[in-house]
Amino acid sequence: MEQKRKYRLRVENCIGTIIDVHRIIRDELDNEELLSHFESLQQAVESLDMSLVCEGDVLMVEQATNALLGEFKGIFEQGAFGPVYEGRQS
Repeated sequence: MEQKRKYRLRVENCIGTIIDVHRIIRDELDNEELLSHFESLQQAVESLDMSLVCEGDVLMVEQATNALLGEFKGIFEQGAFGPVYEGRQS
């Protein structure tokens, strides 16, 4: 697979994961504006010229996503919300 396509998929997966998590917790947060911003970001990535993106850029997005998910970890471990994705856990 072409490297730039791999970059796009990695970034899209990060943004998609954030959106999925936010959809689970949005009633508690009561912040539709935040979800709207991430959905806009998702659309912007679709038109992004990936020839301008390097591995370091993608790693920064992945690290930021992991940090954000780490912030949510506690509330999910407490059982306040159901799973983000249904299915078998390994």
